[in-house]
Order: sequence, then structure tokens, then C-alpha cells
Amino acid sequence: MRNLPNLITLSRIAAVPLTIWLIMEGLLLYAFWVFVAAGVSDALDGFIAKRFDMETELGKYLDPLADKALLVSIYISLGLEGYIASWLVILVVFRDIAIVGGALLLETLTHSLTMQPLMVSKVNTVMQIVLAAVVMANVGYGGADVGGLWADALEVLVLITAVTTVVSGFAYAGTCLNRANQVEKKE
Repeated sequence: MRNLPNLITLSRIAAVPLTIWLIMEGLLLYAFWVFVAAGVSDALDGFIAKRFDMETELGKYLDPLADKALLVSIYISLGLEGYIASWLVILVVFRDIAIVGGALLLETLTHSLTMQPLMVSKVNTVMQIVLAAVVMANVGYGGADVGGLWADALEVLVLITAVTTVVSGFAYAGTCLNRANQVEKKE
């Protein structure tokens, strides 16, 4: 039972192909609810791990991996199906690739990767989740062609998501450069 949080996280990773398939088949309402369940599982595995002292080294890597795999996959799928603008999909995916690449580079240089999520990154993740959920729920519940205030709100949500994605990406780049410079100064 010690690995219950890791099993929950693995179930979230297993939900990735299902969610992609649901989006690609146009079943966005079901994709939305799988996404909601994944979000609940994310909160649940974290709660169980902390509350019952079940945190593991593997879990520290699996949890963010599961989150990134699900979110990036959803953005790519929604972009391919035309529900999210391709420029935003590229921005979101590039940021995540750059962050993972920077983390791997930092680990290679320092052999001690200890990245803490930045506040702007947490805000960005929330915005990305909200946008993806709103798009899936809107289309899934039959509101794909709504206009007026709803369309304006969706545009604002896209803009906020884009801005926080860029700011978060630059913040992580700055953090990685600072740490790399510190390592070079010590050598």
C-alpha cells in the first residue's frame, strides 16, 4: 500500500491515450470528464502521499511527468482538431520542452537538480488547465459556436494563458541560467 499515490499517478498517465482518443473522436464531453477525474487524482495522490507519509522519490518525478504528459497531449489534440489556435499550442508545448530540456541540462551540469515550481508557473498551469477544461466543456456541451460575451471571455482566457506561458518560460530560463552560472563560478 506504500505505493498507492504512485499507482494513482500511473493511472493519470494511463488516462493520456484515452483522453487523446476521445478528443480526436470528437467526444469532448467525455474527454472533459476524464480530465476532471485526472485533476481529482492529482489532488488525491498528493494528499495521500503527504498525509500518510507515502512520498517516494519515484513519485516526485512521476507526478509532474503525468501532469505534463496529460496537459501537453490535450493541447496538441485540441490544436490538431482546431479547438485551440495552433500558435498557442506551439507556445505551450515549446515552453514545456524548453523547461524539461533546461532541467536535463542543469542536472547534467550540476548533478543536483532541485527545481521548485515558480509562482508564475503555478499560475500558468492553472490557466492552461482552465482553458483546456473550458474548451472541452464548451464543445462537449454543444456550445462550440457561441459568440458575444462568452467569446470575449474565451479570448481573454487565451490571452492570459499565452502571457503566463511566455512569462513562465522566461522565468524558468532565467532560473536555469542563474544556477548554471553559479556552478561555473564554483569551478
